[in-house]
Amino acid sequence: YPLLLFSIGGMMLLPAANDLLTMFVALEVLSLPLYLLCGIARRRRRLSQEASLKYFLLGAFSSAFFLYGTALLYGYAGSVGLPEISGTILGITGIERTNLNEGMDFLLLPGAAMVLIGMLFKIGAAPFHVWTPDVYQGAPTPITGFMASVTKVAAFGALLRLAYIGMPGLRWDWQPVLFVVAIVTMLVGSIVAVVQADVKRMLAYSSIAHAGFLLIGILAMDVTGVRSTLFYLLVYGVTTVGAFALVSLVRTRTDDGGLGGEATRLSQWAGLGRRSPWLAGTFSLLLLALAGIPLTSGFIGKFGVFASAVDHFTTGVTHGGVIVVVFGVLASVIAAFFYVRVIVLMYFSDPIGDTTVVAVPGPLTAFAITVVAGVTILLGVYPSLLMDLTERLSLFQPS
Repeated sequence: YPLLLFSIGGMMLLPAANDLLTMFVALEVLSLPLYLLCGIARRRRRLSQEASLKYFLLGAFSSAFFLYGTALLYGYAGSVGLPEISGTILGITGIERTNLNEGMDFLLLPGAAMVLIGMLFKIGAAPFHVWTPDVYQGAPTPITGFMASVTKVAAFGALLRLAYIGMPGLRWDWQPVLFVVAIVTMLVGSIVAVVQADVKRMLAYSSIAHAGFLLIGILAMDVTGVRSTLFYLLVYGVTTVGAFALVSLVRTRTDDGGLGGEATRLSQWAGLGRRSPWLAGTFSLLLLALAGIPLTSGFIGKFGVFASAVDHFTTGVTHGGVIVVVFGVLASVIAAFFYVRVIVLMYFSDPIGDTTVVAVPGPLTAFAITVVAGVTILLGVYPSLLMDLTERLSLFQPS
């Protein structure tokens, strides 16, 4: 619990940080406990420890990129504050550079690129996504759900602050980069997920694809884009927590009829709709929301980021908003295939033996799953309940 609380503290500080040094400290407070939490699985210890080691090594590498980029931006602007860096880039009167910082303009682009690479690693965007499937599969499922939802929400909050407050004057440089990264991330996550035979790895690649969808909202560089991204983040986080909570309940049956480890192979989910209709039904609802099917919260989230890109993203790439949305729709269609495949497997396939059993959820787990299912339907039918909140949250973006 102390490790989890430390990580939550870092996540709360990360999107609220107004300078790069505080942001780096928040990243480390967020990440260091997770490196340990990934390796404490009671079963499949070797896989869990391997996931922890991979996450630590690659996470330390990305943190080094972020810190070195921070040093370069300090050399350029003479400050690590986001408003000061933005003011120096835009040449706003009142932002004074010291004599030591004069003639350091060549540090701007490398510094911004390194900071951006550090953040793209944290959100699991391609080509910095390679750690995600192994870590999500090997970590304990509650920790995986925590990382896939809360961590991604915090990291995207920080990325929004960097893009809209720290580097709006560099939009001509970073927008084309994020344009390509968003397309590659959506396609890689959706296509590779199709061939996965493990539920947790499939959801890991799904989270990669969703990172690409979320980047579309950042490209808009408008209050509408911020609002749509925040809405998508919140509904994605809620849905993902529910999905991994359900995955943790599907267990293997031991020789004496007790509960074994988690049954994460897709073949073990065959016929689950007959053995546990409530679990299969709830999981199907959450998969449809992740696919962006109408009347679910996921559809409203995707529609919002797509609409904001079409309306506002025209900088740097001719008809860029339309192009990125076309790729987004294509990736959504591909993703719908592997989501529906799991539903078909649960309802229309015969179980292989009697090796899988569904654990009875505790009161808190059952309550959380019920709330997630209700929110998924409610926000799909009546999204203004959350839209009003995200409208107020988006006001951090300067006019």
